[in-house]
Amino acid sequence: MKKFISYFLILGFITLNYSCAKKEGCTDPASLNYDAEAEVNDGSCIYPKEGCTDPTSLNYDPNAQIDNGTCIYSNSSGAPTPYELEIPVLFAQNILPPVIPSDNPMTYQGVALGRKLFFDRILSGDGTQSCASCHNPQLAFAENSAFSIGIDGIQGTLSAMPLFNMAWNWDNKFFWDGRAAGIEEQALGPVVNPIEMHNTWQNAINSLQNHPDYPQLFNSAFETSVIDSSLVVKAIAQFERTLISSNSKFDKFLRGEVSLSPAEANGFNIFMDESRGDCFHCHGNANNPLWTDNAFHNNGLDATFTDNGLGDVTGNPNDNGKFKSPSLRNLAYTAPYMHDGRFATLEEVINHYSEGLVNSPTIDPLMKTVSAGGVNLSPSDKADLKAFLLSLSDDDFINNPDFQAP
Repeated sequence: MKKFISYFLILGFITLNYSCAKKEGCTDPASLNYDAEAEVNDGSCIYPKEGCTDPTSLNYDPNAQIDNGTCIYSNSSGAPTPYELEIPVLFAQNILPPVIPSDNPMTYQGVALGRKLFFDRILSGDGTQSCASCHNPQLAFAENSAFSIGIDGIQGTLSAMPLFNMAWNWDNKFFWDGRAAGIEEQALGPVVNPIEMHNTWQNAINSLQNHPDYPQLFNSAFETSVIDSSLVVKAIAQFERTLISSNSKFDKFLRGEVSLSPAEANGFNIFMDESRGDCFHCHGNANNPLWTDNAFHNNGLDATFTDNGLGDVTGNPNDNGKFKSPSLRNLAYTAPYMHDGRFATLEEVINHYSEGLVNSPTIDPLMKTVSAGGVNLSPSDKADLKAFLLSLSDDDFINNPDFQAP
């Protein structure tokens, strides 16, 4: 009997060691990193990306390994090639079409030029800053400080807003205070702002006109090599209209692709419940993939104002203290929060609406619980609300190769 037990112990040891010795790796021959010697698939398989693989095309994707027949080429006439925005399914199902100005139709050449300009420091007075300096793709085109620092080391007074889904701002009012009427006008100001790029348009245009590449790129995009500020901001606006975020976990849930965790599902219920979170009035619901009303509200931050926000733009004292509702998409990347970046964490934001509301003459009527300091959420409801809010973050957006520096 003793000999019999020893036999099985030895056999088990051998079997265990055999199992441990199995090599892990990618076992799918269709993958790029197929390992013929691997016996256990460890989930590391990398598959070829489909796209246009022709470097001579307008939409060449250097990361694509398989050509999927989508390459687009210049017209034989030399005219710019029209660019059609790819509308996400939830957008097409639930909201109005994007705003594309009739005097700035999108073209492949215009989008490519706008992308190059967005990341090029040539527009700043000393060649040290670009649009991307304050609008980092990895931060959902925002930045991780409360205020931007311009080329002269001067600090601004408003937090840089994230940039995405801008084509669906039907009121065409941009910035926290709504001072720019349209994406093109939004792109016009920073170049000459003395605490941002601190340049003159004449100097910026001279730099572009004398550049070895830009005159030809403008000719391809706008059929003229005579550059002016209007064409510069039109190109940047075309690129910015392509910045679409639509693939968060919650988007996938709405498309039936994934399930929410219990905390995320309860957080969404709190968000939609007027007697608890009551967030949806300003930030939308499952039928509004923008997660903002793009309107201006006094959300109870201060009793008196050091910045009147919309009131300084309209001149109407009833608008004092009102700022644009930001989208709740991509909150994982866009801290700090609020127009002045006063809240470093989502917990601080939720605490503000829960017990930190402050009354003032222009407080929004939607802040119904201001007399009680806020909606007074329990600790567990706060945690679940945060879980839901983070489910609106879109990794694919911040890592989209089309949105990185060319």
